[in-house]
Amino acid sequence: MNEPATSFARRLLAWWDVNGRKHFPWQRERTPYRVWIAEIMLQQTQVSTVEPYFERFVARFPDVRTLAGADLDEVLHLWSGLGYYARGRNLHRAAGIVMREHGGVFPDTVEAVQALPGIGRSTAAAIVAQGYGRRAAILDANVKRVLARRHSVGGSVASTATLDALWRLADAHTPAERVADYTQAIMDLGATVCVRRRPRCQQCPVHADCQARAARSPERYPERAPRRTRRVERSRFFVVVDPQGACLVEQRPPRGIWGGLWSPPQRGAGEPVDAFLEAAGIAPDLVGQVRAADVFRHGFTHFDLDVEPVYVRLTSRPAQVHETTARWIHPRDHRLGLSKVAARLVADSGDPTG
Repeated sequence: MNEPATSFARRLLAWWDVNGRKHFPWQRERTPYRVWIAEIMLQQTQVSTVEPYFERFVARFPDVRTLAGADLDEVLHLWSGLGYYARGRNLHRAAGIVMREHGGVFPDTVEAVQALPGIGRSTAAAIVAQGYGRRAAILDANVKRVLARRHSVGGSVASTATLDALWRLADAHTPAERVADYTQAIMDLGATVCVRRRPRCQQCPVHADCQARAARSPERYPERAPRRTRRVERSRFFVVVDPQGACLVEQRPPRGIWGGLWSPPQRGAGEPVDAFLEAAGIAPDLVGQVRAADVFRHGFTHFDLDVEPVYVRLTSRPAQVHETTARWIHPRDHRLGLSKVAARLVADSGDPTG
């Protein structure tokens, strides 16, 4: 490694030894499995949100064997509220592959880890670096920001040319020693000092040779792709509740938004209650009350969903409904995976004014 790169890593590690974040639960016992679970949970989710989820998840699934042998519904139940549910499904799939193809031992090369479902290049490198202490360069959002500013790398971070340049820099700066600490250090720098807005440049251990700071334009980097106009969709959710307070849910298709999760039946915006009841096989004389609740908006990465809740309270539960995947669950006594929207609707089903 050349001298400037060596100096960068040395200064960063010295800063991290004093100022770094070392209290995370996945750092207490840094195994490849625990690092993997944490890295997947941390994708597009704040650390403060992840910590309690991680603790519950590894308490129930302490190793890859227990995760692979678990029912997917239970895995998604423990994932409920974290969002981006494909991550939970891919964890379960990957655990099965590790058991079948790797003898239950988590692979120790970037290439083998990246071949598992739901794991990209940077995540694979973080698992290898932090789980095995092997040299591997990472490039998550925080690292992109640090390096783009340090070297004034222009161009949208979504472009291939810019990403290639940043990967080369990430590899050049990654040391051979203390690589697990270094990967955490550079992520911590981006998360706590080299932040998107109003970076704390005076607190940065490598500010002396930061090109963006020298040009007095740190917030220019990294350059973002132009924002697309967000579309808005609208759906009606029928929250059917029996006299005992159980709520009707159906399983969604395995792929797509909320794939494999359970939800009150979702239909087109404004679908008539009578049409839904007839299609579901619920006789009108079983319906005691129908009430439409306030519409609320739920945001996804690329669009917003306006949710129309319709609460249907029954005087008696039908012998069966036509939905083949339907189940009745009690809001506080089930082990199914629910999306945040579904969990809110099911929780509100116990409100007699809902």
